[in-house]
Amino acid sequence: MTSITPRQALLLSLAAALSTIAMKTGAWWLTGSIGYLSDALESVVNLAGAGFALWMVSYAQRPADEDHQYGHGKAEYFSAAFEGGLIFIAALIILLTAGERLLNPQPIGALGLGTLLSVGASLINFLVARVLLQVGRAHRSVALEADARHLMADVWTTAGVVCGVGLAGATGWSWLDPVVAGAVALNILREGWELMRRSIDGLMDRALSEAEVAAIERTLAEAAPPGCFHSKLTTRAAGALHFAHIELCVPGDWTVAEAHAVADALERVVLERTGTRLATHLEPIPPTILQGGEGHPDRAAAARP
Repeated sequence: MTSITPRQALLLSLAAALSTIAMKTGAWWLTGSIGYLSDALESVVNLAGAGFALWMVSYAQRPADEDHQYGHGKAEYFSAAFEGGLIFIAALIILLTAGERLLNPQPIGALGLGTLLSVGASLINFLVARVLLQVGRAHRSVALEADARHLMADVWTTAGVVCGVGLAGATGWSWLDPVVAGAVALNILREGWELMRRSIDGLMDRALSEAEVAAIERTLAEAAPPGCFHSKLTTRAAGALHFAHIELCVPGDWTVAEAHAVADALERVVLERTGTRLATHLEPIPPTILQGGEGHPDRAAAARP
C-alpha cells in the first residue's frame, strides 16, 4: 500500500468524489430526501477538498529554494484549513435547507434504489479513506490524513442519513428527514472545526509527538560516541518535514574537524532512522568534567543541563 504516492492517492480520492456525487445526487433525485441532499453536498466538499489537497501536496514536495530554505512542507496545512472552511459553508447550506423543509414537510419518495446508491457511495468512501490514511501515515502527509478522516466522517454521516430517512419513510413522519439533515450538518461542523484546529496547530510549529521524540533520543543515545552527550532537544513539524535541534557536547580538546565529523554522522543517522532533519550546535565539555572525580567519562551524562 505504501508504494502508492500521495499524488496517486489524492487522484483516487478525486475519482471517488466524482462517483459518490453522482450516486448521492441520484439518491436525492429518486427520493426527494433532504437528508440525501445533505449527504450529496458533503461529497461536493470532498471533491473540492481533494482537489485543493492535490495542489498543496504537489506544492509541498517542491525542493527548498532561496526564498523557502526549509522547504514548502507547511503548504499541506492550508489544505486542511481550506477543507475545514468548505465544510462550514456546506453545513450552513444544509441547515438552511433543512429548516425550510422542517417548516414545509414533504413526503419521501421510493427509498429502494436511492438507498442502494447511497450505501454504495458510502462503501467507496470507506475503501478510499483506508487507502488515504495508510498512505498519509506512511508519507507523514497532513493533507492526506485530513482527507481520510473527512471521508470516514462522511461514511458515518451516510449511515445516519440512511437510518433516519428509512425510519421517516417507514413511519410517515416526514419531519424526521430534515431533523436528520440538521444532525448531519452539526456532525460535519465538528469535523470542520477539527480540521481547522489541526491546520492552525501545524502552522504554529507544533512539536513532534512523544513517540517521535523518543525515537530521536534513542537514536542519539545509540549513535553518539563515548564521551559525548546531547541536551536541549527541540523539534517542530512542517507538514511531512520534521526538524530537530540539539546542543552536542564534545570533549574540549577535540579539534573542530573531529567534532564536526561526529555531528555530521549523528545528523545522517537520525535522518536515516527517523526521517528527521537534525541540526546540531557544538559545545565543549570543560576538561574538569572529563578528568577524575566528577569528570569521569561515565559520569558525563550526570552533567547534562
